[in-house]
Parts: sequence; structure tokens; C-alpha cells
Amino acid sequence: MSHIFPRNPKSLPPVAISGQGCWLTDDTGKRYLDASGGAAVSCLGHGDRAVIDAVKAQLDVLAYAHTGFFTSEPAEMLADLLIEQARAIPGSDLDRVYLVSGGSEAVEAALKLARQYHVERGEPERGRIIARKQSYHGNTLGALAAGGNEWRREQFAPLLLDVSHIDPCYEYRLKNDDETPEAYGLRAANLLEEELLRVGPETVMAFIAEPVVGATAGALTPAPGYFARIREICDQYGILLILDEVMCGMGRTGHLFACEAEDVAPDILCIAKGLGAGYQPIGAMLCSAHIYDTIVQGSGFFQHGHTYIGHPAAAAAGLAVVTALLDRGLVARAGTQGDKLRGMLERTLGQHPHVGDIRGRGSFIGLELVADRATKAPFAASRAIAAKVKKAAFAEGLICYPMSGTIDGRLGDHILLAPPFIITDEECGFLVEWLAKAIAVALG
Repeated sequence: MSHIFPRNPKSLPPVAISGQGCWLTDDTGKRYLDASGGAAVSCLGHGDRAVIDAVKAQLDVLAYAHTGFFTSEPAEMLADLLIEQARAIPGSDLDRVYLVSGGSEAVEAALKLARQYHVERGEPERGRIIARKQSYHGNTLGALAAGGNEWRREQFAPLLLDVSHIDPCYEYRLKNDDETPEAYGLRAANLLEEELLRVGPETVMAFIAEPVVGATAGALTPAPGYFARIREICDQYGILLILDEVMCGMGRTGHLFACEAEDVAPDILCIAKGLGAGYQPIGAMLCSAHIYDTIVQGSGFFQHGHTYIGHPAAAAAGLAVVTALLDRGLVARAGTQGDKLRGMLERTLGQHPHVGDIRGRGSFIGLELVADRATKAPFAASRAIAAKVKKAAFAEGLICYPMSGTIDGRLGDHILLAPPFIITDEECGFLVEWLAKAIAVALG
């Protein structure tokens, strides 16, 4: 009998034994195509020898040193590499890296830093966060409060911060038929200004958003000009722009940083998942030189920290992963293979009566499932379509990421695909074939 507390005690998972490339194998010998990279984590695939060797080599030298006493060579080198790349984002002032152990920690650090920044500037009244509905920023309490998925938030509501949530940029459902994408993007972005004026801009410390929304909305890309207008509003009212690239960053969209596609630089950037590619738990918060200097010239101390931040072995893994992404041309490959996969999906499922939208960027693709393609009506929540697709796909040997609650946290179903960037054309073919079968089984 297992003593593990599983995610779902009523549905015990098989035991994973090994992984190689885009495939995982369980203890019965069954192989699974990892079409979601776990949760958009395994960007390099499984069994990457260079990353494994880098972690082993670091463990031979130094496994752990507490950051209250020491920094380490791999942490310094990873920070240098990330900032070197981040400076390519137009308008970027990103200059400092705070290494953590995952995405939720990165977001928690970002929210705390935003608050302390305003306190140190003499504006302690700024304590409110504005975020978006149907966003996901993590499962720790601060990150969960920022997230806008009602199903995830509901039972923990008494423990959460009071956060404003505006509508997401969701062309498929919220753009009017007579609007251009550009006009819709402007209207959607201006909701931020409306909320600022409603609550009082002097009370707001930050706006947080995913450049491409992942788990809770299925690879929603922003309308043209949306984030440019968001940046203008943040600058006008003196609030910080936090971009959460935990899921969509690190090459996933065909850009190392997803915000590069929008030509917009944040004040604070959160990354994780693909940063460690599954080889070690690691995340990072990047902040601007201006924010960092404000802390240094004020109290001189960021009032935050965890035991394992800046872990040398985790940093060594992150350094090896980012180096691999850059040196092997895998960021560009994420774009080209993602385009191929999306084309295959369009040809096979683009006219399917229950596939309403196929969307995304690079190797980050979502399919929204609907009861009626013409009206965009969702399936009844009681049908649990996403759960059925996941089960049918897994039985077929396909790991994908279906979720329910796409529209409002309760209604709507989507499938998120985030395969390793090394996926081959043949494996893309398997993916599409098996996914189509799984959808047919789930809807049958």
C-alpha cells in the first residue's frame, strides 16, 4: 500500500519508470507520448545527457549553500545569462534575478517585491493587485489570490487577498463581430484603466498577467496592441507590470521570453517550468534595475526568502537548460515545430463540429471544445468532457492537458498541448491521430 498523498486519491496513477526524448514509460512497459511536457515543463524532453551531467558535476562540487551566507557560481552564471537575454526585450530594464524553487514562489516573490517597492518609495497606500479572470498564477495563497479561476479559488476564498479581476483578452468569445482585432485589443486593455479609476489608482501596486494564458484558458494569445496599451496605462498611473511567464516562457512560444512577441518589457518577470525543464525544481523572478535600486537605497533588505532559493544544483540545471535552448536553436524550433503541429491539427480537427477554436503561439497550443460550433455554446459541466478526453488520451498512450472551466471557471472545456521542443514530425502525427481518437471517445 502506498503512503503517498496523490493528487486524486480516487484515481491512482501508474508508476513512471523511465523517460527518453518525448516518451515516458510506466512499470508495465507501456509508453506514453508526452504531448504536454507534463505541465509545459519538459521543453528538452526526457533523458537529456548534457543537463543530467551538469547536475551531477555540480553535486560533486557543492550541493547546497544557504543564500543568507553565500552565493554560488552556477547561480551567478545563470543570472548573468538570463539578464543578457532579457535585455533583448525592447525597453527592458530587467537587471536582477531572484532564484526560487518554482512558479508559485516566483509569483509570491514578485507580489511581495511590488509591495515593498511602493512602501520604500513612500507610497504605503498602494497595496491592491489587479489581475484577470481566467488567469492562473500558482497555488500558494498570494498567487492563488492573484489568479482568476473561480473553481480553484472558491473554497479558499476566506484566506485570499482582495484582488480585482478584469476580463481576459479572449477574442474567441469577447470580441464583437464588428470589431477589428486591434480595436478589441484596445477595448480589452482599457478595462484596466476603468478598474484603476474605480478603486483609486493611488491604491494599486501592480497589474499581473500571463502574456499567453495557459492552464485555465488554453493558450489564449493577446489581441494586437493589447499589451502595448497595458504598458501605457501602468506607466501613466505609476503601477508595476508583472508578467507571469511561468508556463508560457523559456522558449515555449518561439521566443525565449513570451513578452518579446509583444515588444513590451515588464517591471517584474516570473519564469519557472521550462527553466529547469523538469531536471530540477527551479524558478526565477527578474526585476528592473529601478526596483532593485529603490530597495538598495531604502531599507537595503528584501523582506522575503526561502530555504532553497538559489540552490546550486538547481541553478546548474537551469544554466544547462537555457544554454541548450540557445546553443541548439531550440527556441526557434519550438516555433517551427509548433507551427507544423498546429497545421496538422487544423487539417484534422479544424472543421470538427465540436472544436470551436484552435489557438496559441509556438509550441503552446489550445483547442477549445464546444457543444455547438456555430453558437460557441459550451458543453454542460456535468458531462466532464475534459476529464473524459484526458482519460481516453492516456489510454491511447498520449499525455495531454485537458481542463474544464475555460469560460468562467465552471463552463467550457479545452485541451492544452505543450510538447517538448525536440518533437519530430512523425511524433506530431502520432499526437494528432491519438488526440482525434480521444476526442471521439470522449464525445461518443
